[in-house]
Amino acid sequence: MKSNIQVQENHLETSHNKTTLLSDRLKPCRGARAILKVWLLKLRACLGAVCGIEWYGYAILGILAAILSFLMDFSVTKLLRAHQWLYMKLDGNILLQFLCWTLYPACLCAFASTFSHNICPFSTGSGIPEVRTMLAGIELPHYLSLTNIFTKFVGLISTLAAGSTVFLGKVGPFVHLSTMLGAYLDNLFTLIQGGKKEEAATEMLVIAAAVGVASCFGAPISGVLFSVEVMCSHFALRHYCPCFFSAACGALTFRLFTVWSGDGETLLALFKTNFPTALPFYPLEIFLFALLGLLCGAVSCCYLFCHRRFLHFTKTNRVFVKMLTTEKGLYSGLVVFFLASLTFPHSVGQYMASQYSMKELLNSLLDSRQWSSQSHNATVQLQPLWWCSSGTSIFSSLAFFLLMKMWMLVLACTLPLPAGYFMPVFVYGAAIGRLFGEGVAYVSSIGVILGPQWVSLNPGGYALAGAAAFSGAVTHTLSPVLLAIELTGQFSHAVPILLCTLLANAMARSGNRPSFYDALSISKKLPHLPSLAKASPQLPSTPVGQVVGMNSVRLQKAAGPQEVQQAINTCTEDQIPVVDTNESQILLGFVLRSELLMFLRRPLNQSLEEHLDKVCCVHPPRILLSPHNTVEEAHNVLSLLGAPSLFVTDRGRLVGHITWPEMKRIFEGLAEEV
Repeated sequence: MKSNIQVQENHLETSHNKTTLLSDRLKPCRGARAILKVWLLKLRACLGAVCGIEWYGYAILGILAAILSFLMDFSVTKLLRAHQWLYMKLDGNILLQFLCWTLYPACLCAFASTFSHNICPFSTGSGIPEVRTMLAGIELPHYLSLTNIFTKFVGLISTLAAGSTVFLGKVGPFVHLSTMLGAYLDNLFTLIQGGKKEEAATEMLVIAAAVGVASCFGAPISGVLFSVEVMCSHFALRHYCPCFFSAACGALTFRLFTVWSGDGETLLALFKTNFPTALPFYPLEIFLFALLGLLCGAVSCCYLFCHRRFLHFTKTNRVFVKMLTTEKGLYSGLVVFFLASLTFPHSVGQYMASQYSMKELLNSLLDSRQWSSQSHNATVQLQPLWWCSSGTSIFSSLAFFLLMKMWMLVLACTLPLPAGYFMPVFVYGAAIGRLFGEGVAYVSSIGVILGPQWVSLNPGGYALAGAAAFSGAVTHTLSPVLLAIELTGQFSHAVPILLCTLLANAMARSGNRPSFYDALSISKKLPHLPSLAKASPQLPSTPVGQVVGMNSVRLQKAAGPQEVQQAINTCTEDQIPVVDTNESQILLGFVLRSELLMFLRRPLNQSLEEHLDKVCCVHPPRILLSPHNTVEEAHNVLSLLGAPSLFVTDRGRLVGHITWPEMKRIFEGLAEEV
């Protein structure tokens, strides 16, 4: 009977649509549109015969993300060259050069903050904490809007065009941009397929996160590992092949655009290095790399502590709260003007190579030559131009760079504009490794401790290991190891880089310290359980019975049409619980919303005489939770099973009904306690 009713309804709906289409004669080019639709259906059939339609979506996602990344880099390069050209044209007038150096980035960042706040306030920041929250099952629809894509793209270009003065990158926001592209492509290809897949959106977001990193650096392997480590609480094995395929398409397209634009001759690594291949490092240097890893771990703990404290200060101080709420553009302009004043090349900036861009900084730090051990009779200057322009030693310049950039980067992380924070810590770690490597090279050159056999040490290798170790310790990941190798192509240093990063991670993770992205999630009070667990380890162990809300929408097994209609009007869930009676509250199972609608569509004389349990199928629940189960256990069951809801019962009596909106409410309540 149910199948006959459904067939009749589908027939009526189809005939109604056909009648509407045929009666509407005002639509232009009806014949041409019909022919085009036929050809599109044939094309879909041909493409589907080769492979699944979703694989074309993965390829298009990688290609679109790479094109977007290339356009962003192209625009930023033009703006940076314009700033440099204007600064050089004002040579000889220090006052005008100072105004050019400071006002240019200050105006760009003020524009980025004002534009982002007025068009789409959700576009500021990195975006990775929000994407992680969405991948954990919590819906944040504002962060995937089409307006957000445009706002984040324009705002990020303005932020990057400020240069190394602000010392911010693009990885986080671009991962967010890629996930937004993935969400819209998923909707498009689901519409093309004519079906509806419940887990498709989550799968596309996971893949898009990997594509975001691959399109930034042309590094597909580290992009997938980044998606596994940072973005997902539970990474399914079925996502591996689509992730690698889409990331490879994005990385290949990005590198091809680099070749076609004239920046490269072939598909080489993004940062060219000339490390020695005959003897890349001595065996005993492994202990030095281990010591560097411990040093990077200690510095990362200091940086994360300062970052968390300053974020808490900006949330509690009245002046910061007021400016970050109502005067975001003014706050960004003043902070960037202050930072630019400190990096002015004719003042303090001459001691920290302020005229280098982010890419030039990393290229100079990865230089394999020993700056500190050049001979006095050398005719070729081995030290980079801007690291020794002040006449001070390379050790003083690197140490001053590290001291200044530590607190400057913490201050820049509070700017309310689209910005990434991974590349700055990567460059900062390279500076730590460079200083350590130059010290080792200097000691080996004088032959006091290490002996004369260590005459050809490579400080660039220490810089590469320091970059991976420090960035990995700050984010609590190992993907920077592969990223460092893919960016430079130096597979000879894979073992020392991995050892260095492992030791740095071990020190940074000790004491259950939150990572950089966890600190952002905690500061924004996002409903992300792993981050809340880092802030307060006892929160995930909270019993479900203490936080679950009593669901008032439930049906008796003998419910009539009036009760069913009232439940349909007051509840939007697909599964509505069914109890024995309102007095006993014994859970019998659940009934689907679609079946209740069919029950109400029955003839009036039949529906008045029949009850719910005689017409609709009461489905038994797959899993029942006890009030003593923890919030973490409930979240894991929802995530791993992909269930839309869970029922909480106490000795058979219905206590609560946990859905994803209810889980979001629970997490938000726990976040308020942090």
